[in-house]
Amino acid sequence: MKELKLKYGCNSNQKPARIFMKNDELPIKVLNGNPGYINLLDAFNSWQLVKELKEATGLAAAASFKHVSPAGAAVAVPLTETLKKMYFVEDVDLSDIATAYIRARGADRMSSYGDFVALSDECDEQTAEFLSHEVSDGIIAPSYCEAALEILKNKRKGNYLVIQMDISYIPEEIETKQVYGVTFEQKRNDVKITKDIFNNIPTKNKTIPDSAKRDLIISLITLKYTQSNSVCYVKDGQAIGIGAGQQSRVHCTRLAGNKADVWFLRQNPKVMNLPFKEEMKRTDRDNAIDVYISDDYMDILSDGQWEDIFTEKPYPLTKGEMNEWLEKLTGVALGSDAFFPFGDNIERAKKSGVSYIAQAGGSIRDDNVVEVCDKYDIAMTFTGIRLFHH
Repeated sequence: MKELKLKYGCNSNQKPARIFMKNDELPIKVLNGNPGYINLLDAFNSWQLVKELKEATGLAAAASFKHVSPAGAAVAVPLTETLKKMYFVEDVDLSDIATAYIRARGADRMSSYGDFVALSDECDEQTAEFLSHEVSDGIIAPSYCEAALEILKNKRKGNYLVIQMDISYIPEEIETKQVYGVTFEQKRNDVKITKDIFNNIPTKNKTIPDSAKRDLIISLITLKYTQSNSVCYVKDGQAIGIGAGQQSRVHCTRLAGNKADVWFLRQNPKVMNLPFKEEMKRTDRDNAIDVYISDDYMDILSDGQWEDIFTEKPYPLTKGEMNEWLEKLTGVALGSDAFFPFGDNIERAKKSGVSYIAQAGGSIRDDNVVEVCDKYDIAMTFTGIRLFHH
């Protein structure tokens, strides 16, 4: 098949819509559902991300995509008991690919609502079963076991989008796209992200352990498929905060840092032990937790809305308790898709536990950025690689 007609383009009024190849067969098979334009943008971008993560780390990889940027990405590093509880998978022995996706989904569960899923390895029954309880629009993977496919075909009243990717497919070196009737052409961004790009370390602290290098690789490969400007915080094999598509780099750093803070605050004992009513769905719990650790929670308490959510009235985390808890977050790796122009990015990153940084370098203020890193004993590497994606 060289052509696939789509429901519509980016919006329902943009018809007709299709994807096609002039010379070769399309590298995908639609096993269930009817894809739209954005579905396939998410599918092809997310597939590249997980494919490269698997190649770079040797670990099963997964991504959770929304509007052509990842909400989360991860590799199969075993979950702690705390994370299992936080991700709603207590008392379960997880497969590698299930672990990778549960981590990816757990990076920013609010943003992953209605996501597009990408898996580097075959979708097994366990991963499909986990997905059956989540709000998601579709999935791309190299293959599906029979039981997993049956579960997914029954999702969304039988309309869940299931795509199989041809793992042998190699795209052409030159890629094109049209904007306003004008054709753009460029060499595909096939730069490889490996440990070898971390040799230029201008900071006083030059120690970057292998686990941190793995996390920096994850951050940079994630950024390679994130709308720019973008930065990515990674901890223990998974993204914990992604800031995408901001015009100012410090706004990316703040946005992603705030997401990383929320991810860590969700592990606070007060949050982990919130007295939810048994009938509360995962999505409703996520929404409630997001409010609980926000400035709006006192308003909800005063309005009495807690009675619809909790079995008893939980009191909020104070600002002091939040700050005290966040001080425990350390060892975070931060990647940037281009250089940091000012040291304020480092100041913000430090507040979210960043100990290791990978960025392109090349700013006229590199010395200032290095100086701020030295102030906090952060090890930073200049990769010399810009990763803009549009």
